[in-house]
Amino acid sequence: MEPLPHPQPPPGTARRRARDLGIIIGPAATGPFNAITDVPGVRVGHTTVRRPPDVHSGVTAVVPDLVSPHAPVPAGVFTGNGYGKLIGTTQLSELGTLETPVLLTSTLSAFRVADALVGWMLQRPGCEGVRSLNPVVGECNDGLLSDIRARPVHEEHVRAALDEASGGPVAEGCVGAGTGTVALGFKAGIGTASRTPELAGGGCTVGVLVQANFGGTLRVLGRTLTPQSVGVGAGAPIPADTGSCMIVVATDAPLDARQLTRVARRAVFALARTGAAYSHGSGDYAIAFSTRPDGAPVADAGLGPLFEAVLDAVEEAVLNSLLAATTTTGFGGRTVPALPADPLLAAAD
Repeated sequence: MEPLPHPQPPPGTARRRARDLGIIIGPAATGPFNAITDVPGVRVGHTTVRRPPDVHSGVTAVVPDLVSPHAPVPAGVFTGNGYGKLIGTTQLSELGTLETPVLLTSTLSAFRVADALVGWMLQRPGCEGVRSLNPVVGECNDGLLSDIRARPVHEEHVRAALDEASGGPVAEGCVGAGTGTVALGFKAGIGTASRTPELAGGGCTVGVLVQANFGGTLRVLGRTLTPQSVGVGAGAPIPADTGSCMIVVATDAPLDARQLTRVARRAVFALARTGAAYSHGSGDYAIAFSTRPDGAPVADAGLGPLFEAVLDAVEEAVLNSLLAATTTTGFGGRTVPALPADPLLAAAD
């Protein structure tokens, strides 16, 4: 086990994010960390589970402060393609509230992770009398690079991610739930970004976190990039028509559940900008929540800037997930290359 709440890459291996390469998506400014943790009261934790060469997996926790069955926050969910195991979705959709952190992991580990999340929640202060709660756990299939049948994510990994969740910069790429994921033909993983759009009555912050594992052909600023076109496609081809993506959106804008479902819908739409195929075997989901359960919701007619900010932030988060990842050799000797930065520098010129 490697409990890595926000691990730093080894010296000499740091990789640049999209903005570092001059790729600026959309007009709205980012928050100070360009991460989901720019939304006040939102923390992120990772536990990475590696046993090379066969296991490359983990768990990622998105933790809204003080969320509980007694203090749920408004939330919405949207399914772009439902080939997935998003635990807790029916109650979230029915009631429009989120009452636990959102955890992301590997497909066959999702059920253990949900059980561990329930145990962790029942031990939280104020939950001594709780008799029912709705854990929310999303997943992507990391079986291309990891022995998924081993179900390597256990309760101690979940608790480490939750207990060590923090604000500030968020580790990206091959960490936590993104350790073994692949997207658009390249090694991918966790990515994040934020925006600070102006809404009627003042500004707000919206942040996204993606677990990128979906198929299609990468597009950056209108330019198509494949492993072969950037000179890293010499090995066995990576399936381009399968895979999934989990997206978590947080905002401090006062939105109700219906409006948050509209926000979640835009988050899934944004994957098309990056070249997503939305194939039969893809589980494409977004969960959106607000950290402001009180206050009058923003008028629907004023949501345009927020919708645009979500589209831009998801696109950038996917690019960050690719740029932060590193070439990985995993289960069965399969190797998935990282996306080199030079083609993106050329695309930004």
